Amino acid sequence: MLIVDDHAGFRAAARAFLEDGGFEVVGEAADGRSAIDAVRRLRPEILLLDVKLPDVDGFAVAAELADGAPQIVFTSSRGITAYRRRLATNPAWSFVGKSDLTVESLAAALA
Repeated sequence: MLIVDDHAGFRAAARAFLEDGGFEVVGEAADGRSAIDAVRRLRPEILLLDVKLPDVDGFAVAAELADGAPQIVFTSSRGITAYRRRLATNPAWSFVGKSDLTVESLAAALA
């Protein structure tokens, strides 16, 4: 898994509890460009991708990675209703709100 979020504290916390829950985290990125480079370099199976990033948004990152992209789970401090239309355009994408992110909710989103 690659964790992409512009908040270092969120990345560190998510990494700690996801690794404790059995997920393998292969890397982290703080913005969209770094995320694209890291996906191409590290080849993660799962991409936990914040919607709001400082350079390009998560949906633009996902679109650029369309061919051969890992399984993408978007996350945001905003609820799913803010993104429902955009998520509906690609059935491979799923969403877990940051406040709802747990090992179980991530596993359910990946199922």
